[in-house]
Amino acid sequence: MGRPHAVGTGIAVVALPSFDDRLPRGVGDLDRITGGQIRTAVRRGDFSGERDQTVLFYASEGPNRVVLVGMGERGDVDINAIRRAAAVGARVAVKAGAETMTFSAISAGRKVSPEDLGRGAVEGAALGGWTFEELRTERKSKADLTRVTVLVDEAARTAAARGRRIGDAVAAGHLLARGLQMLPGNFCPPSHLASVARSLGRRYGHRVSVLRRSQLEREGLNALLAVAQGSAEEPRLITLEYRGGRGAPVVLVGKGVTFDSGGISIKPALHMEEMKFDMSGAAAVLGTFETLGRLKPRINVVGVIPSTENLPSGTAVKPGDVVETHLGKTVEVINTDAEGRLILCDALSYARKFKPACLVDVATLTGAIVIGLGHTATGLMGNDDTLVDELREAGERSGERCWPLPLWDEYRELIKSTTADIKNVGGRAAGSITAGWFLREFVDDDTPWAHLDIAGTAWHEGDAACPDGPTAVGVRLFSEFVLSRAG
Repeated sequence: MGRPHAVGTGIAVVALPSFDDRLPRGVGDLDRITGGQIRTAVRRGDFSGERDQTVLFYASEGPNRVVLVGMGERGDVDINAIRRAAAVGARVAVKAGAETMTFSAISAGRKVSPEDLGRGAVEGAALGGWTFEELRTERKSKADLTRVTVLVDEAARTAAARGRRIGDAVAAGHLLARGLQMLPGNFCPPSHLASVARSLGRRYGHRVSVLRRSQLEREGLNALLAVAQGSAEEPRLITLEYRGGRGAPVVLVGKGVTFDSGGISIKPALHMEEMKFDMSGAAAVLGTFETLGRLKPRINVVGVIPSTENLPSGTAVKPGDVVETHLGKTVEVINTDAEGRLILCDALSYARKFKPACLVDVATLTGAIVIGLGHTATGLMGNDDTLVDELREAGERSGERCWPLPLWDEYRELIKSTTADIKNVGGRAAGSITAGWFLREFVDDDTPWAHLDIAGTAWHEGDAACPDGPTAVGVRLFSEFVLSRAG
């Protein structure tokens, strides 16, 4: 590996798997420049390489400071462990006010290739080193982490650079998505999401289309319009097209509710400010198109983003109203706070025009998924087992894990309506699954489709590897999924 003790940088992050009370090979020079502090810390049991364990030392030469980060059991170390260790190290670096850092992994094991090391280190540094200062009058962070150097042996440099190129692109998409998620509703209405899409189009050559209210009316996107009718902000349907190959495109649909009060079925006031995150699906799609623009894989990808606010007013859609959707099916609105599936059903129907190879939607859709899976896994449903398996595998590789739920026919009975074709909620029982079944109603049976419910994973608190707040979940998963399909 490279020589972290010899590199002049703000901080050197060195990741190690767990070990016994002997100093691991490759740490001797670091111990020397820290005056024997590392050996002392190991002897006293202050550091043993357990996952997320960190110790900061000051150095007499080379880097100003050295941080050891634990990766856990050696046999479990893979790209996810590298990514997490780099994120934990980057959090320490930012807290210490370092603008630059090096990252190296000692005794990472056979599961980690040089490409994995290059990619995981950069993605992790972006994950843990992220700060959001845009709306402050005075900075809270001491510094921004502006450069990350990954240290590898000379023979591994080409492969590590290849991984780093992918990691840089994914990290850029990740940072774009998190920045969008953090913006409050008055800074990020639907028109702002459209502006970001247009900016991506200008920068990378994506074809971008934005439908406004009059065009939505002509297209018959009445479910989207119904949700929007309580707000003074105009809704948008945003499409982005990346053309990098031949054949039918992968179509990604992201929920873009820029603020969700619940409408007439209004939410409790406590923590309602977090409903600015209800556009996290849209942020994931936009972040993925940042990554696509940088990497230019040989594949076609379309993004579809239905975007609106959901507010109560004298013009808002009411419980009991019946809406005719873009597909023509009628929906009885039982609960106006189940608005995400209403805007998504129109978007899924609209997406048929692209004749997709597969269709994947991502949405902060149900509180029920948080009860079922907590904040650890994204809920996954679909009509095609191969696609579901493909997404689950991409989630494992990207560190954005998904867990499949069944869409058995019995669950379809719960959304039958006595007034319209279907109703938009099926009650408390199996709430995430009935929401998935609702969406399935608007997808062709011969189109492979999957639904990702990210209500539990779009933001979180208390993770050593990620600052509190938005997670940009979906960007890494979609990037892995698309790159794998592109070969």
